[in-house]
Amino acid sequence: MSRNHWDIAQIRSEFPTLTRQVRGKPLVYLDNAASTLKPRPVIDRMTRYYENEVSNVHRGAHYLAEQGTIAYEAAREQIARFVNAASPAEIVFTRGTTESVNVVAQTYGRVNFKAGDEIILSELEHHSNIVPWQMIAEEKGCRIRVIPITDTGEMDFNAYLQLLGPKTKMVAISWCSNALGTVTDISRYIRAAHDVGAKVFIDAAQAVQHLKTDVQALDCDFLAFSGHKIYGPYGIGVLYGKADLLEAMPPYQGGGSMIADVTFDKTTYALAPQKFEAGTPAISGAIGLGSAIEYVGSLGLENIERHEQMLLAKATEALRAIPGLRILGEAPKKAAILSFVFDGVHPSDIGSLIDHEGIAIRTGHHCTQPLMRRLGVPATARASFAVYNSVEDVEALQSALVKVKEFF
Repeated sequence: MSRNHWDIAQIRSEFPTLTRQVRGKPLVYLDNAASTLKPRPVIDRMTRYYENEVSNVHRGAHYLAEQGTIAYEAAREQIARFVNAASPAEIVFTRGTTESVNVVAQTYGRVNFKAGDEIILSELEHHSNIVPWQMIAEEKGCRIRVIPITDTGEMDFNAYLQLLGPKTKMVAISWCSNALGTVTDISRYIRAAHDVGAKVFIDAAQAVQHLKTDVQALDCDFLAFSGHKIYGPYGIGVLYGKADLLEAMPPYQGGGSMIADVTFDKTTYALAPQKFEAGTPAISGAIGLGSAIEYVGSLGLENIERHEQMLLAKATEALRAIPGLRILGEAPKKAAILSFVFDGVHPSDIGSLIDHEGIAIRTGHHCTQPLMRRLGVPATARASFAVYNSVEDVEALQSALVKVKEFF
């Protein structure tokens, strides 16, 4: 699928949620870093599965089971191509980025970490890429070390180099910050980690919907993202892992489908990725995610990035023009995410007031409390843009924020 030009009206018509009104106003949805809306092709594909193909996968000998299995594994192949994995066997379906982090921490970490080892995180991380590492570090007696950020919201690469050493066993960092939008040049972080023999886990939950992802070119050891942030369904995520690492890792959970043979004396496990997919998987979710990947491909990631960067530039200019409003995180390379604060106004009040204008944004600490402490604020308001957002959405946001200032 391909498109010859960017037709924002056509794109918006493909997202049914955008037709509704909120509190009597047309919906302006700017909470895309939390979850994107779902296009009609994804909705229709999942409906078709439930209407015509519904059955459990891998184990049935009948026609519906065969069709469901074909669709489920076709989605895995689509995702492998999307991130340029060497093989579909390197793609594990999970419930989302959070579970993907936990899988690696509780399988690779449990086998390979020991007392005195070090795990490097950064001040930009989402709680999902902090807490699982803390849990395994406490269990194994490891030390967590943290890459500081600059005042513009970028990881300090020179400080990172000082943290690396023979004790470093894992570097787990985000490619794109969910709170600030900072896009990190992760290639050099990966190379530096490999130079000291460490493995690298990339949280790409905020990246794959904006940036071309090539896991082989990056040479990352693990990478994870969630379906609901890339126009796909909830409850489905992806863990990419290099084949040799996945094969050496023990299962995360036990149950059906992840076994080769079971006796009461001993169980042998299936090969990856089935080894990590115990029980009935999120079949419709995987199929829906495959459809979402196809939809993104139809738009073209280069086109998506160009459109979103245009919106980011216009929104940045519009918000800077409002007295008393301060944007947090102004790295040179950003995804279309704007975090901001208003002098004397709590972010939750900002969100509540502009909700009455039909505008949806996110307020709070964005599951990044360590980052908020580094920035010296308890919370921010965050507007985040996607393929269906328009210049008119930016204008509506600016107008609503001017009303907030006038109100206070």
